[in-house]
Amino acid sequence: MSFVARRMAALSTAIIILAVCSGSTFAQKKYDTGATDTEIKIGNIMPYSGPASAYGTSGRAQAAYFRKINAEGGINGRKITFISYDDGYSPPKTVEQARKLVEGDEVLLIFAALGTASNGAIQKYMNTRKVPQLFIQTGATKWNDPQNFPWTMGWQPSYQSEGRIYAKHILKEKPNGRIAVLYQNDDYGKDYLKGLKDGLGDKAASMIVTEDAYEVAEPTIDTHIVKMKSLNADVFVDIATPKFAAQAIKKAAEIGWKPLHILNSVGSSIGAVIQPAGFENAQGIISVAYLMDPLDPQWKDDPGMKAFDEYLAKYFPEGNRADGLVVTGYNAAQTLVQVLKQCGDDLTRANVMKQAANLKAFRTNNLLPGITMNTSPIDFAPIKQMQLRRLKGERWELFGPMLSAEVGG
Repeated sequence: MSFVARRMAALSTAIIILAVCSGSTFAQKKYDTGATDTEIKIGNIMPYSGPASAYGTSGRAQAAYFRKINAEGGINGRKITFISYDDGYSPPKTVEQARKLVEGDEVLLIFAALGTASNGAIQKYMNTRKVPQLFIQTGATKWNDPQNFPWTMGWQPSYQSEGRIYAKHILKEKPNGRIAVLYQNDDYGKDYLKGLKDGLGDKAASMIVTEDAYEVAEPTIDTHIVKMKSLNADVFVDIATPKFAAQAIKKAAEIGWKPLHILNSVGSSIGAVIQPAGFENAQGIISVAYLMDPLDPQWKDDPGMKAFDEYLAKYFPEGNRADGLVVTGYNAAQTLVQVLKQCGDDLTRANVMKQAANLKAFRTNNLLPGITMNTSPIDFAPIKQMQLRRLKGERWELFGPMLSAEVGG
């Protein structure tokens, strides 16, 4: 081979190698708005004020967890910038804050926004813009609709499923019971109510003596509780957010009403609800759980609980260990970190949703034993199991088998 031919061959080889390397580089690093070599911008919307302000604790817990991740080097070398805004639990304000995050702050995604009505107000906008509305902190059934809303995914078990589990328990314990239902007059409350009725089946019409809706603007729900007692109801299904759940517990005790009290999981925090309402007023209340309760001594030596306590001590010392919303925020944030890790260097919005829909037997630190997260392109419901629990003393005690949230056990 001549000198010229050898040079041409070497040059061709170098070009091929360069092309392969360049192609590999471009294939490895893909970014959409909100992601760079050094940063991932995450948006969040929380009710830090207003009637559901107790939930703001969850947003603070998430911010603390992301500080932990950043201190440990970030995700694949990228630091998280967490931008969290207050919407006061008002859907019009949620719309305003979502636009600010997407169009102003240019976040990669909105994570763990709280509230059924609030998220419903921005669902079409997020999907039209093709921006992930990921791991919403509400159990509305409609978040699991990948065919119509491929950019929206929930996190916790669905409210309808939880309602069906309560119905099954009532039919077992009080088959001839007179049921009074208190529910928030929005999609959140109606979702639970539908699940309860579906679970009761043909007996719903005869067993439910009142369906009493309250508005979030009401200062107190005392009159609703007095009315329910007057109807001689011996089962109370309490579908309320923390402020109103605490009011219901206190008022029932004040007027001497002692029904079988079933409290929806979103209003069952020891620190945000039970403690303010008075432990003595809440004995025997039934709820469900899918996360470990930090106050339950059976978890004190659990590695996941030890990791949670270390996180609290170092990154969120002001967090109330008794507040279940802290555990919720911490575990939801862990789920997002897992998805972002799976994304690798392809931090496009499409890949974020692809990876969120590809969780396989994933466990956060504090899921109850036996519960894992699993998603697919046709299944946007990560957590599908729960267990009943009863308040005894100053903590919840689990009882019964693990129940499927898909079929109500």
